[in-house]
Amino acid sequence: MKKNTDEKLTKLEAFLAMTKFLEGYYERTSSDDVGSLLSDMQILQDGDTADSAAWEDWIDSVQEVLKNKK
Repeated sequence: MKKNTDEKLTKLEAFLAMTKFLEGYYERTSSDDVGSLLSDMQILQDGDTADSAAWEDWIDSVQEVLKNKK
């Protein structure tokens, strides 16, 4: 896999990219588990996710990746 490290994303942009990826997977598979996850990840008008834990889990994942990067 070729890594492109030239482009940087904000946490929100990366979250939206992950959402797009999962939406594509859901469209191909109709997985109930992925559909449920996507439902939890929806960003509401107030900027929060439908399930507040979804954003916190995302931030934890980002921090874990950054920690392992060092």
